[in-house]
Amino acid sequence: MSPDATVPHVRDVAGLVCSAKGCGAVAVHALLWSNPRLHTEGRRKVWLACEDHREHLSQFLSARSFLRAVVGVDELDESHG
Repeated sequence: MSPDATVPHVRDVAGLVCSAKGCGAVAVHALLWSNPRLHTEGRRKVWLACEDHREHLSQFLSARSFLRAVVGVDELDESHG
């Protein structure tokens, strides 16, 4: 899954993989983000992260003031996407 892909209607989280480049690990975190210059209020894009890449991806988004929340992939639903 590419870093800018969204995850609509998540039902089975077992097949989700980390969005970090070159990582194929199982995702356990969902980083909800938006770029206020591009996205409407309330819209959230999703990057997925394994345990090893959660902090790195969070820092990348935070440095740009894009990170809105970090939740477990099991908390994703159709509103996240």
